[in-house]
Amino acid sequence: MLIGVDIGGTFTDLVRVEDGELVIHKLPSTPRNPAAALLEGVRRLAGDRPLERVAHGSTVATNAILERKGAKTAFITTQGFRDLLFIGRQNRPSLYALHPQLPPPLIPRRLCYEVPERLDHRGDVLTALDVAVLDAVLDDIQAQGVESLAVCLLYSYVNPTHERLIQARAIERGLFAPEQVALSCDVLPEFREYERASTVALEAYVRPVMARYVAQIQAELPAHSGLRIMKSDGGVVSAGRVAQQAVQTALSGPAAGVIGAYHVAQTAGFEAVITLDMGGTSTDVAVCPGEIIRSPQSQIDGLPLRIRLLDIETVGAGGGSIARIDAGGALRVGPQSAGAEPGPAAYGRGGTLATVSDANAVLGRLDSANFLGGAMPLDMDAAHSVMDALAAQIGFDRVQAAHGVLDVANANIERAVRRVTVARGYDPRDFTLVAFGGAGGLHAPDVAARLGIERVFVPRYPGVLCAYGLLMADVVIDYSQSVLQSVTGDTLSQLADLLQDMLQQAQADLIAEGINTREARDYHPSLDARYQGQAHELNIAFDGTTRIEEAFHAAHRRAYGHALDRPVEVVNLRVQAIGHIERPHSPPVAESPTPRDAYLGDKTAPDGTRYALLQRERLTPGTRFEGAALVLQMDSTVYVPAGWMARVDAWHNLILEAAATR
Repeated sequence: MLIGVDIGGTFTDLVRVEDGELVIHKLPSTPRNPAAALLEGVRRLAGDRPLERVAHGSTVATNAILERKGAKTAFITTQGFRDLLFIGRQNRPSLYALHPQLPPPLIPRRLCYEVPERLDHRGDVLTALDVAVLDAVLDDIQAQGVESLAVCLLYSYVNPTHERLIQARAIERGLFAPEQVALSCDVLPEFREYERASTVALEAYVRPVMARYVAQIQAELPAHSGLRIMKSDGGVVSAGRVAQQAVQTALSGPAAGVIGAYHVAQTAGFEAVITLDMGGTSTDVAVCPGEIIRSPQSQIDGLPLRIRLLDIETVGAGGGSIARIDAGGALRVGPQSAGAEPGPAAYGRGGTLATVSDANAVLGRLDSANFLGGAMPLDMDAAHSVMDALAAQIGFDRVQAAHGVLDVANANIERAVRRVTVARGYDPRDFTLVAFGGAGGLHAPDVAARLGIERVFVPRYPGVLCAYGLLMADVVIDYSQSVLQSVTGDTLSQLADLLQDMLQQAQADLIAEGINTREARDYHPSLDARYQGQAHELNIAFDGTTRIEEAFHAAHRRAYGHALDRPVEVVNLRVQAIGHIERPHSPPVAESPTPRDAYLGDKTAPDGTRYALLQRERLTPGTRFEGAALVLQMDSTVYVPAGWMARVDAWHNLILEAAATR
């Protein structure tokens, strides 16, 4: 039995796969203790039966950073670099702000320390580590009651000896356990001091929090249940490894949805897709032009995070996003959210502010009798009350205000889609929009119309696709090592030796992750390269025999339209190790007549729209129908506007097409 669990801002979604049968489940999230909803859901789905694997997507590390609720952490660096985390790059996030507000570092200055030591750029020792000063620093750290230690010394990515001496001394004196000391030579053995320091500081800050969370889940799961956690790059790793590489989960929240959406779309024959995951708190969008795009770095709350991650754009527009009137009298939606507690007013848990879900309820697009499979009737009186209050502020009636809320939310999502497509050279009209999340099917057709997209793809279980995507994710481990040398006649042999060491480590780690079959292990070496004098690199594939200069010229020409007559420099050598897992398989089903009981009747919405009500579970492959319609199911609702045609494919996915494509 396999179970995937995705914890969202409003609901916790679970998918169970056993003997080819897929079962879904949703229950309210428990923000004060996210593990509580996970464990309760697993108990309901697994019962007393053996559980082979639980795959989980977590926002624990993300929330710890955003809410500044991580571990009390100290930072040790080379003498003269104590203010490294504060000086940063001197970038201005808002160019014209006279008084820019920069996020404070996670570690206060009083907990930043420096020790005498120095290496040169080749890793040779210029000044040996002063152990006496180090002991004095450790004494002060102990007096401060620090829980975690981050270490980032100059040029330690070339020679990690001094960093390892600091770790050994802290452990020898009994101040820290090995897992409480994060070294930059382990977390990010690459050049660029500020990014390396920021990343190791983030690691040390969230590692104790993540370790406690994972330990709590493992302690309460059935014995011999393999727990795997989703990383920011869309891969999963064992709970033991993620407790040592916690920062890898810092932006993992929406990753499972992209993995799941791309997999089901590929299976159905759609290669170029835009994923739209709309949940209770936010909407996450990503472009997949025939492949999943990953980025080498990002930021979280303004702090540089140099890890590989899926290229996802997030906007604060979810079902629980709060609608309000700003100081200038304009209608705003999000980013503040009603969350799971109290949630939208329509959920009947005491919400008093109008949200996107309340607007959908007022317009009849959420059906009270069938919401969450009929298990959660909506409080329509509360939804009407909060929408009336909002409407009174802008001189509209209830229905006009609800349409306004949806228009603003859809405009926010549209801008996010344009940032991942138009801003990066892609025409959204060339893609299929894959809609999922609890609210994705309600908003995707209108967002698609704004962008000129003529096809919307809604998976069989859109509301729990992130949980399903967790069961699709392979084990992925990334390795990197700075090289920083110009390409010469000896470069290939030097890189080949370094690559061999990295591949041996990758193989050992995949075996430790339970990937014991040689055929299931896959390795993808690559290089970060640039022209001498450039500040940024391009990544190119590398197999040990690659003609580096030719490959880089070609990559530069593809990216920028030209190549330069200038020496090429290799910056980093990378290896991505992939352990392919056995994925749940859903065979296609032959077309068959749809039973008449799939049609539940009609209803007229307050704005005059007459909807046909259809039960998703009873729609069979080959079924076609026209909008306006609402397709109801336990985990989501799909809105089919007038002028759109819907059909059910062989995998029970719902394909919506605008009139222009028929």
